[in-house]
Amino acid sequence: MAKKRWTDLSPRTRKAILVGSAVDGALKAAALADLRGRDESEVNGSKRRWALALTFVNSAGVLPVVYFFRGRRSAT
Repeated sequence: MAKKRWTDLSPRTRKAILVGSAVDGALKAAALADLRGRDESEVNGSKRRWALALTFVNSAGVLPVVYFFRGRRSAT
């Protein structure tokens, strides 16, 4: 099976890829901004590891969501 090129994809598929990429990018940016503003004691695990994972792991938006629900410690 030959590789599909961008121009071979339907407009609907191209739009879905662009929207998904934008959502993933926004989630990663929000998670990294939140992480930057937190003290080490407010994060479950290492801030450095979270930052590296959020930056380099291609997770289709899953990793930033995990960070928001499991990576942050509650303020109480």
